[in-house]
Formats: sequence, structure tokens, C-alpha cells
Amino acid sequence: MSVAQQPSPGPGVVDHAALEKQLEQHWGERPSLRTWFSTVDHKRIGRRYLVTAAGFFVLSGLDAAALRAQLARPREHFLSFEEYNQLFTMHGTAMIFLFATPMLFGFGNFLFPLMLGTRDMAFPRLNAFGYWVFLFAGLVMFSSLAAGNGPDGGWFAYVPLTTKPYSLGLGLDVYSLGLLFLGVSTTAGAINFVVTAFKLRAPGMSLNRVPIFVWALVATSFMVLFALPPLNVANGLLFLSRRFGAHFFDPGTGGNVLLWQHLFWLFGHPDVYIIVMPALGIVSAIIPVFSRRGIAAYPLVVLSIVTTAIVAFGVWVHHMFATGLPQLSMSFFSAASLLITIPSGIQIFAWLATMWLGKIVLRVPMLFVMGFIFVFVLGGFTGVMFALVAFDQQVTDSYFVVAHFHYVLFGGAVFPILAGLYFWFPKITGRMYHEGLGRWAFALVFVGMNLTFFPMHVSGLLGMPRRIATYPDGMGWNGWNLASSIGVAVLALGLLLVLGGLWYAMRRGEKAPPDPWGGDTLEWTMPSPPPHFNFAVIPAVHSLHPNWDERTAASLHRAGEDRTLAGGRMAATTTELDGSYDKAQEMAEESLKPFVVAVGLLIGVVGLLLSVYWVAGVGAGIAFVTIAAWLWPPERTPQEAGVTY
Repeated sequence: MSVAQQPSPGPGVVDHAALEKQLEQHWGERPSLRTWFSTVDHKRIGRRYLVTAAGFFVLSGLDAAALRAQLARPREHFLSFEEYNQLFTMHGTAMIFLFATPMLFGFGNFLFPLMLGTRDMAFPRLNAFGYWVFLFAGLVMFSSLAAGNGPDGGWFAYVPLTTKPYSLGLGLDVYSLGLLFLGVSTTAGAINFVVTAFKLRAPGMSLNRVPIFVWALVATSFMVLFALPPLNVANGLLFLSRRFGAHFFDPGTGGNVLLWQHLFWLFGHPDVYIIVMPALGIVSAIIPVFSRRGIAAYPLVVLSIVTTAIVAFGVWVHHMFATGLPQLSMSFFSAASLLITIPSGIQIFAWLATMWLGKIVLRVPMLFVMGFIFVFVLGGFTGVMFALVAFDQQVTDSYFVVAHFHYVLFGGAVFPILAGLYFWFPKITGRMYHEGLGRWAFALVFVGMNLTFFPMHVSGLLGMPRRIATYPDGMGWNGWNLASSIGVAVLALGLLLVLGGLWYAMRRGEKAPPDPWGGDTLEWTMPSPPPHFNFAVIPAVHSLHPNWDERTAASLHRAGEDRTLAGGRMAATTTELDGSYDKAQEMAEESLKPFVVAVGLLIGVVGLLLSVYWVAGVGAGIAFVTIAAWLWPPERTPQEAGVTY
């Protein structure tokens, strides 16, 4: 039992039963259809992100299965070339934009207030708005595929092949407007994470006591805020070129086809770390718990996260080594691509040191973490190879690139995501998963992943180009492609066992205690699942590992009014650096306005796609009027709300 769960008798002990009843009046949300659309509870929104992103993962995984069925044998006709291009494009687009980042943001939405010792995100309604925009953007993009008119230019959408007349129909319009629409959600989420982390930490949680997962997601959020504008500009220019005949990418009229690649990869390579860094944060949260000691070299791990976030913006040109850029320019980006491996190496050595110095407990989350380290290191080795211009030019556009990419992103993101699902499943659902099913799922996923992607290294070195829908016999690729296709079946079986096992646990699993693992962070100090208000008493943090600290445990049972905040829907704000108590902040209540604004934007996007501009105007009008109502009247101060301290 963690110290935070132990009673702490003495003068000033809080009457938790009475306090929780009072807080429930302000924070509780009654089950109803209206509440389903109007909720601003970060826990419900976080669960929705996780479920929705998992749904898009399943759809894009089915796309991948169809692609591998097409490539299992030479000259296969399972898919037409056009169907292959559409599925290939949506697979990459959905995995990058609709699964990986939203899934990790889902963990952040659920865990941020719990880890930081507060009651909700800084902007609860903005949080709800971000989810609805994410859902609608994903539905728009997949509906185009269902209608047989999906994007078909690859997830990278290289011009001029994605401009007219090379790509007719609405597919690439859906791509460009869909990603612009989705970018609204991602930006809103990033802003919310940054403000929550800097202003809503529990008193005493100075920057040197912030959990590494929080550091990772905050660094990621800053990267999102700087990386998304180039992508948004690129998609805006592409839409204007396709719809209104602009010539930004037409060399004959002064445009430049490489402009798209510079803008796209200025987002695209930082996006690798936008995806991977929160996943690394999950790993840094799990390893100390199952090693029974604090993370080794905490300051260096945090410094490596910040360094990665900065250096990541200086390596985008290594995706363009084969485009004919000057050799001197490429040498600088080659050096930066080698440099960025150092921060990742620091984190890996910190994890290994933590496990070496601790006492490892092999539960399912830890198994997925150890599998992650293995495949991520392999992906890192091939990443260093791509930093060398000569090697990159030899294997560019081959299946060697596909293999590397999936070892880094599937190994670097999906394995930690699965580890996080098992780790926080008791806290999210209040139920315990089945350990035996989880171990079988890990074995199948690990074997299937390596069987799927490792042969691609060989087929790539044998000259197999990527992005092809079929290939001739007698090239030496047959066996390697068949092995990859068999690997997909094994991997799919493992993932199906993950989903089935967790679904069964939600229905029949044993009830979870507050802290089944002996965790070190604040989310393990409360019931599973947490109440609407999270903390009846805002904790006073005295350690990097508050759930292992007796003084922090005692603070959950003794408090003044600055930490009970029971007079309304209130949360405590603290100073940015040292986490000293600042003031009480009134939090927004549930509202339909975020949903209505998102619906207005959806109508506007659909109107633009169909060239029915009056419909687009109606959608914009709905969004504008609802935003005005959202912001007026301004939120009340605590004194205006009748709360005194």
C-alpha cells in the first residue's frame, strides 16, 4: 500500500465524506443525452480520445492488411492501382494524424490534471471543442475513402502529382482541408497542455518535481505550436492551387515544386518527435514503478527532452537528400541528424540504469516497455544510417525506408501506447486486466511486428521501391514480401487479443484498487476511477515521487481553504517556476457551445469541399456566433462567484 493511501490522524484532519459530497454538487455531471454532448470533464474527454483514436487505428490497420494482401505475391490483383493508392494514402495519413498524436493526447487529457494535482484542464471547454473537431475531421477523411474518392497522393502529398490535372476529384481537397480542420484541434490541445502544466500544478510542485510524462507532453505541445503552421500553409497553398488555379508550385509561372517538400518536412520531421516524445514519457513513467526506484538521471532526461524539441526543427532536409540540394547545405543537416540521436541515447541509458539499479517486476506494461526498447534501438541504428548523405541517396524511396520508419514509429509509439493502456487501465476503468491474456498479446505483437517490418530492410536493399502496387516475379523479393504479409496476420491477431482482453476486463475484470502497482505519481493517490473533482484536497507536493512521500501523503488529509476550494467549481493556480500557491480559479462548467462551434466548422468544411459556398458561409456564421456567445459574458472572478478565502 502506498503511503498516500494510509490514514493520517491528528489535528486539522479533513472530513472527506462531507467535503466530497459538497464538491460533487459543483463538479458532478448527471448522465443524460445533453451531458454526453456538453461534458467538459477531462477524464471523459480523455477516454473519448483514446477510444476514437483506437477506432481510427483499426480502420487504418485494415487498410494496411489490404495493402499487404496485394503485395504478398507478385502481379497480384486483389486491389486496383487506384484502390491501392487511396488505401496507401489513408493508411499513412490516419496513422500519423488520426491515431498516434490524438491517442497520446488522450493519455494527456486523462492524466495531466491527475499527475499535476488539480481538478481539470486549464480550459475545459476548449478541451471539449478539440475533441469534437478531431472526431469530425477524421470522419470527413474516412468518409471520402468510403465514397471511393479518397486522397490518393500518399500521406506526404508531393506536388505536382497532387495538383490538377494530375489528381482529379475531391480526394486531395479532402486531404488538404481535412488536415487544416484537424490542425485546429491539435493546436487547441497543445495550448491547453502548456497552460495547465505551468499554471495548475499542485502547490509545491516546482519544475524539478514535475513528472517526466508531463515534461514530454509539454515539449511536444510547444513543438506542435511551431511545427503546424508550415503544414497549414502548405495545405492552404495546395487547396488554392487545386481549387482556384494558383501557381505556388508551378515552375513555369515562378513557383517551386520543392516549396511543398520544405514546408511539409519542416512539419514532418518534428512530427516524428511529436509522436515519439510523449511515448518516451510513458516509458519513463512505467519503468520506475516496475523497477521499484526513481528514474535515474532525472535532470538529464528532462534536458534531453527539451534538447530534442529544439534540434528536431533543424533536421527536416534529411528527407530531401535526393532532391539535388547543394552539398554544403546537406552536410549541415547531416550533422544535425546525427546530433539528435544523443538526447534519445541519454534517455535509453537512463532507463537501463533505472532497471539495473532497481528490482524489476515483469508485468504486462513492463513487457511492452522492454519490447519497445529493443525495436526502438534497432530503428535508431538505421536512423543514424540515413543521416549519411551517400547511404540515404542509395536507399531513398526503397522499402528500407519503410522498414526504418515503422521501427521508429510503430516500435516507438505503438509499443509505449499499449504499455500505457495496460498500465493506466485500472485507473481509467476501475477494472484489472487479465495478466495471462496480456502476456500472450505482447508475444504476438512483438513477433508479428518484427516479422512484418524486418524483412522490408532486406527487400529494400535488394532494390524494391516503395509506393508500388505490384511487382514482377524473379526479383528476389517474393519470399520477403510473403513473410511481411504473414507478419501482418500475426500482428493483427496480437492486437485483436489486446482489444478483446481489455474489452473483457471492462465487463468482467476484478475491481481495481487505488494503486495496484505501487505507483509514484499523484494519480495513484485517488480511487479508480477518480471522482469528478479528482482531489477532494489539493495535495501539497514535497517530492518528485509524491505517492512515495509521507509529507505529501499527510497533505491529502490536512488542508486549509486554499487547498479544499469547496465553495464552487474551483481549482488552485500556482506560480510557473516554483509552484507556490497563487490564487483560486473558477473553472468552466459543461456547455454545448464547444460542440456547436465544431459542428459549424464541419458545415463550413463540407461546403468548401462541395463548392457550395453559401453552405460554407452558414457554417462559418454558426461557428462565429457561438464563439461570441461562448466568450460573453466573461468568466466570473472568485469574488464575483461568492467564494472567499
